[in-house]
Amino acid sequence: MAGFASIAAAGQSIVRVLNLGFETEPPIEGRRTQAVLVRTNDFQDSQVAVVMGANALSVFLYRVDFNKAMRAAWSAAAAVDGRARLALDLHYLLTPWSDNAAHEHRILGRAMQCLEETPVLAGPLLDAGGGWALNEGLQLVMEEVPTEALMRTFDSLPTDYRLSVPYIARVLRVDGREPHPEPPVRTAVRGLVPEPRP
Repeated sequence: MAGFASIAAAGQSIVRVLNLGFETEPPIEGRRTQAVLVRTNDFQDSQVAVVMGANALSVFLYRVDFNKAMRAAWSAAAAVDGRARLALDLHYLLTPWSDNAAHEHRILGRAMQCLEETPVLAGPLLDAGGGWALNEGLQLVMEEVPTEALMRTFDSLPTDYRLSVPYIARVLRVDGREPHPEPPVRTAVRGLVPEPRP
């Protein structure tokens, strides 16, 4: 069952699938391109070249939200067996980095092609660090985000707006630790005496 480490494992899984796609068919002929999992501070001008390299695609987890469709169902299951289950959606921004616009467009195009060809990550495509169950998987789809909301996201980052495509990974289930079994319920009735048997 997936635990708290599955959030990190989801990002690693996406990066691995993208890098396999970049190796199979490089977006820029004769140049190595890699997908990199990044954090907010990596967008600073001094860090971009170090973290991302000359030709790269950053995969940035900018929001985590509960999955509205599965929340009630997993809450009901938790009420039965006592094990908490949190169904999450992970919101990512894919941003290409290169020395010219055409190369950035090729990197982004190839990344989108890879994710369209492999829209569900399951089994060996999932990073083992997540502790996934055999029947678990992640669906990757482009997210419909208004341009204004995307611009506001960049307002909070230490960089100017860059061409980016939002993706959502769903449904990631974070399971609680093994529940402690409840003691059996005992009923005591005072004042009654069992009848003697004949």
